[in-house]
Amino acid sequence: MPEIELSAGTIDYEDTGGDGPVLVLAHGLGFDGSVWAEVVAGLRSDFRVLVPVLPIGSHRRPMRPDADLSAHGIARLLAEFMDRLDLRDVTLVQNDTGTAQLLVGVRDERIARLVLTSCEALDNYPPGVQGRLLAVACKVPGGLFLLLQSFRFPFLARMESSLGGMAKRRLPKEMIARWYGPLLTNRHIRRDLAKFCRATRKDCYREAARNLPSFTRPALVAWGAEDRMMPPATGRRLAELLPNARYVEIPDARTLVQLDNPAALIKEIREFVGENPLPGEH
Repeated sequence: MPEIELSAGTIDYEDTGGDGPVLVLAHGLGFDGSVWAEVVAGLRSDFRVLVPVLPIGSHRRPMRPDADLSAHGIARLLAEFMDRLDLRDVTLVQNDTGTAQLLVGVRDERIARLVLTSCEALDNYPPGVQGRLLAVACKVPGGLFLLLQSFRFPFLARMESSLGGMAKRRLPKEMIARWYGPLLTNRHIRRDLAKFCRATRKDCYREAARNLPSFTRPALVAWGAEDRMMPPATGRRLAELLPNARYVEIPDARTLVQLDNPAALIKEIREFVGENPLPGEH
């Protein structure tokens, strides 16, 4: 994978190349770009798709000790990533972690279209049982290390109160090992994740929502119809705040809509971009 040095440290990213419309796919806490693999495969023929590995748990390279890895810090890294690669008229797609919202009205000049799939928003932070457990664990010395030990055992990771509650689809043990291996083996990666959890305030996304009405460019809110961690009611409220938004529910999907029903999400993204062309796009 190519790599790029940003202010917080060096990150890896995937870039399919090509001269089609630019999509940037942002993953959530404890995942890496592989969570988007099926969506990338379904879009790469007509789009240039980029997937940065954000430093929020499954990254392989620890960030600098003084890096700001709060939700606002991660949002700034997304903006910096787009700046460094000079990406223009980006369709930014966010899942799980709601950091893309923090760019609206602050650093959204490169964003032409916004897609929010099931993610933290408004007053839903920390989200669900999983989010609350993680928030508590990060505040207790050694708590995060102890919590993560369950991910050594796929049957524990697949429990409804853990990773399994985020997807209808049975998560392969190979993927669980890929996502959580860095956290289990590298204390600096755990430090980076803990920094996000400790620095991101409960009212972070509620405050960000105040800027959403200023985003008059096209937006798509595509929510998992069976999401328990990020309830569809939250998605509907988000869509109401965005002046030029369409709301759709992805059937047979929970939070990880790109894993549960990638075909439906691909279809929605294609239709959304096709319905909202930019000058020069075909």
